[in-house]
Amino acid sequence: MPALGELYNAIVAEGDPDSFWWIGNEHNWSNVFCAFEDGKMVAKGQVSIITTLPAGRPSHSKHSIYVNLRTLPQREHDYALLDKVYPYLYTKALELKATLPKEYGTHLCIGNPTSEVANNQYFIQKGFHYLYSSFGMSRDLQEPIPLFPLPKPFQFSHWKMESSQEEQHYLDIEGEIWPDAPLRSDKLTEYKNYPLWTAIVVREADTIVGSLMAWQDGSNKDTVDGIIEDVFIREQWRNLGLAKYLLAQGLNYLKAHGLKTAYLEVLTTNKAALTLYESVGFYQTSEEVRHYIELK
Repeated sequence: MPALGELYNAIVAEGDPDSFWWIGNEHNWSNVFCAFEDGKMVAKGQVSIITTLPAGRPSHSKHSIYVNLRTLPQREHDYALLDKVYPYLYTKALELKATLPKEYGTHLCIGNPTSEVANNQYFIQKGFHYLYSSFGMSRDLQEPIPLFPLPKPFQFSHWKMESSQEEQHYLDIEGEIWPDAPLRSDKLTEYKNYPLWTAIVVREADTIVGSLMAWQDGSNKDTVDGIIEDVFIREQWRNLGLAKYLLAQGLNYLKAHGLKTAYLEVLTTNKAALTLYESVGFYQTSEEVRHYIELK
């Protein structure tokens, strides 16, 4: 653990801390591989299942497993070092793939800030292809948050999803919005364990028509950043101003708990979402690019 901490601090001092995956709880440690040289940790990699598709999706849909591989900053161009760690990660990804439903293929993916040129180039040389890019967007919570009316006959509330039935109901709706990348139940559990987690929903009678989740960034206990995730309005209820209303509620929630900034991600090609987020005060702060190969 001290060696891991030294590697993490060296990487964070040179760049984006989000580019380094923390190892998580002990049950995840079998997915983590570390390289040592003269007693010093010089590289660390890990893999994780991100998307598991339920039955009923189109046959061309893919599960996704992501890989994260980092070296000491002065070794980022040391592809020989990366080549020593990568086979362990690929083999572990194959083991994880074997646990997924067999009716779909699986993509092995990598996501990096565009500034991580050496790491991106390494995976491109490994045969990884472009998948998509996304912007990171931030919002200063000290700036005024606009007010938006909630149209009739809608109702707003916080939803704690206290039962497994409620969680499954949310996952079913979320899968309707993103059928090719539905949220996993274990990922929802992870979100719910973050400080200040809440789901904010708009209903028409008993029907959930839109939602977002908000929490305090769990990667650092001392952070004052808030996260907004899974913003959606179901198709039938779009263009009614509900998304702006939900975002304002989410921002006010984070601000009321003493957080200083809010952060979210959006696909670079989603022009409507970019316009929406900019309209409530978000601005672009980073860009991430993702690549993939077919896991065989």
